[in-house]
Amino acid sequence: MNELDPNLNQRPAVIHHIHLLGICGTGMAALAGMLQKSGYTVTGSDQQVYPPMSDFLAQAGIAITSPYAAANLHPKPDLAIVGNVIRKSNPEAQELARLGIPYLSFPQALAQFFISGKMSLVVAGTHGKTTTASLLASALFHAGLDPSFMIGGIVREFGGNFRLGKGPHVVLEGDEYDTAFFDKGSKFLHYQPHAAILTSLEFDHADIFADLAAVKAAFARFVALLPADGLLVAFLDDAKVAEAAAKAGCPVLGYGLAAERDWRLADVRQKGEHSYFTALRHGQIFGEFSLPLPGRHNCLNALAVVALLTHLGLDAETIAAGLAAFAGVKRRQEVRGVEQGVTVIDDFAHHPTAVKETLMALKAAYAGQRLIAVFEPRTNSSRRAVFQNDYALAFDDADMVLLREPVPLADVAPELMFSSARLADALHQRGKNARVFPDALAIVAALVPELRSGDVVAVLSNGGFDGIHERLLANLRERH
Repeated sequence: MNELDPNLNQRPAVIHHIHLLGICGTGMAALAGMLQKSGYTVTGSDQQVYPPMSDFLAQAGIAITSPYAAANLHPKPDLAIVGNVIRKSNPEAQELARLGIPYLSFPQALAQFFISGKMSLVVAGTHGKTTTASLLASALFHAGLDPSFMIGGIVREFGGNFRLGKGPHVVLEGDEYDTAFFDKGSKFLHYQPHAAILTSLEFDHADIFADLAAVKAAFARFVALLPADGLLVAFLDDAKVAEAAAKAGCPVLGYGLAAERDWRLADVRQKGEHSYFTALRHGQIFGEFSLPLPGRHNCLNALAVVALLTHLGLDAETIAAGLAAFAGVKRRQEVRGVEQGVTVIDDFAHHPTAVKETLMALKAAYAGQRLIAVFEPRTNSSRRAVFQNDYALAFDDADMVLLREPVPLADVAPELMFSSARLADALHQRGKNARVFPDALAIVAALVPELRSGDVVAVLSNGGFDGIHERLLANLRERH
């Protein structure tokens, strides 16, 4: 098997044509768009070409080949960027090695092309990264600071998950997932953070982290990258976050609910899908803020943004205007439609903590209405039994729970797999109406006849879930 030459893991001096292996990933597609806007000829390949990124790439005029094949590297590009879905045995990885083409990982390319020369503001944590980074980028934009950003979700007001601005800041969602088959370190270790927000720290990504200690080690390495003149804004109510923050060689601002925090969340009010809160700075009122997102967890995310933007020199009034203008992120408590009085919501939540916080927020936003949770365990972690017991405590705010049985992981023994049937049994013991189905079609067939005006259906999955949102809405229309 051909081996990549480590000496070629660098950006060449002259570049015209760049080829991306695994281009349909959310980050890779965004990087392709950024490179094209910077004047490079960009091509890419993927095993499966699928929306929404395939649509985005087609609209950008970026040529995609599928499936992976050695021929896709002919004509020979000046640089290849290797996504973390690519394995050493991939035919293009093998041809890349054989031809001796210079190559970079996705985070290396992002750092070398778009982070260097900017003040890097990185949002890291097990939960809340996408929303918090989006709030930060949006507020900087509304303050007239023209930021660049790359985020793991489609930011509604920009119609994409990246932006090339002329301002001094670049906002990045700091992913702890591994970099590439030739670099098993976390992506965020490449992001040259000057300032960072750390929202949370829990065990996740069971396919790459052996245990919580390994996750803690990754975050400790990230925090240690912050320069002495930088800043860490950390959710110190979480002992694991506080442990990581102690590794910082820069000032740390703690935020949370505890009285001793530098920035404290107070007086949270909910009005429909909008939240209102008071930010206390060293115990004194700093300002009143609102945002078009429900839930205390989103108020905490916004508070972290307030703390960082204040450090950057913005005043309370400017920050408040930016947060209030936020248009949201696709797949984060996104209302996909309302039919016959039934509201269908799409959310990315999959970790037990995220499921719990999301349902709690929706229950408050739609007070007095029946909340139905539809959950697909789809991630590498959620399809393992590591969170089997934790999920039983995550659905307390749902009035009905419909579960899809997970698609088995090929390399995981059956006894180590998550079971939706076991979860349903555990939920029954907690007094919940919970049922298990083989797929999205079966869920829609069972659920639609039971829905009534005023119901809220929260679909929780990190994937497309076989178009279940549109299927639900279409069936409700047909029922009428």
